Amino acid sequence: MNIETLRSTYPKLFSKIDNEIDELRYLLVIDKNFNDVDSDEFDAIDPEDYNYLVYITERLQVALGEGGMVTFIKTFEAHKDVALFYLSEIDLYGIQTALEDEDIAKMVLEIVEDIV
Repeated sequence: MNIETLRSTYPKLFSKIDNEIDELRYLLVIDKNFNDVDSDEFDAIDPEDYNYLVYITERLQVALGEGGMVTFIKTFEAHKDVALFYLSEIDLYGIQTALEDEDIAKMVLEIVEDIV
């Protein structure tokens, strides 16, 4: 997803953040979860149960606010495409989903757009 597409698709979100963003990674990071014994998350977020790690950046957290983050987590956890959900930290989640990276990003941003 290019940044201009993101700006036009999620206008409420982008009205709450600065214009310095030129890549999705400044809002959220989505990584496939695999057996990496060097990873800090490995102990808590088992790759056999959660196939993706989703990290919400501070910039996105600020846009949502504290109450918005609580709403986001509840909505994300209950989403029809999330089979399993693990809250590791306020900004880091393990999920089990059949979706791929870009579709997970769209799901997250749609939830955020509805909240802001």
